[in-house]
Amino acid sequence: MGKTADLTAVQKAIIDTLKQEGQTQKDISEGIGCSQSAVSRHLSGTSVGRNECDRKRCTTRRGDRTLRKIVEKDRFQTLGDLRMQWTESGVETSRATVYRRVQEMGYRCRIPQVKPLLNQKQRQKRLTWATEKQHWTVAQWSKVLFSDESKFCTSFRNQGARVWRKTGQREMPTCLKPSVKYPQSVMVWGAMSAAGVGPLCFIKGRVNAASYQEMLEHFMLPSAEKLYGDEDFIFQHDLAPAHSANTTGKWFTDHGITVLNWPANSPDLNPVENLWDIVKRKLRDARPNTLDELKAAIEASWASIAPQQCHRLIASMPRRTEAVISAKGFPTKYPVHN
Repeated sequence: MGKTADLTAVQKAIIDTLKQEGQTQKDISEGIGCSQSAVSRHLSGTSVGRNECDRKRCTTRRGDRTLRKIVEKDRFQTLGDLRMQWTESGVETSRATVYRRVQEMGYRCRIPQVKPLLNQKQRQKRLTWATEKQHWTVAQWSKVLFSDESKFCTSFRNQGARVWRKTGQREMPTCLKPSVKYPQSVMVWGAMSAAGVGPLCFIKGRVNAASYQEMLEHFMLPSAEKLYGDEDFIFQHDLAPAHSANTTGKWFTDHGITVLNWPANSPDLNPVENLWDIVKRKLRDARPNTLDELKAAIEASWASIAPQQCHRLIASMPRRTEAVISAKGFPTKYPVHN
């Protein structure tokens, strides 16, 4: 059970509320998980917090500044790593003290954002693209049929290394975890517009130009038929080799379909990424164990996506282009949760 000094502001507020409701100190202490004496001292106004007691702080300001430099040198270190380096600098203390100090500095241990690595040329192309599309309206973006592929698996392992960062530092370059191309695995292709989603395609094996064109024939065209009917549309896909092949370009020309030019490594500009995120979050709850269960769960989650949700994502495109311009081509906060 916690001491009085350990009571949080929320616990204190709950104690006050329960006392006003007429509950006894024993019932209150059992309800919030602290000692009865802690409740008593809080109600009597005699509680003493850590900052008010006579306990001497075991580290100096100079030592704390050293720890800050250690954290900012490599944001992906564990508490053990931080303690070891702090000890090597001359400050011997416990893991608990290390944790308290980094908390006092405003750092929290978080799962890092994953962003693609972009070179200068790619950033410039993103910036040019965003500038060209800066004045596109939501109505113009609604004419675009967006597409993407994503990997799904039955395993939901932990998220890997964590990063020490403060509030507002989520997008700081030193706090980002660079992403890499996904390994060969079970892949799913899907398309969406402001009107909703099209049918999914479960990809078998490696995608080359021929198999991609077959996918376009049997899944992209039905998606366009469902979402646009006889109206004209613009198709979007990324710069994967099968997508940018000469024969694929000829396929689009033969079918009279306009393809949207697209900057490399730009998942933050594609609203389908948000839909994949929605589906994957639902799969974490479903926890499929077999491939058949996985496919069924993916299809069910995809089918549950409402047209209104898709329209909101398409309506975010002007903000996405503005974000790329503001970031001078660097990765932005998108995809966002919707």
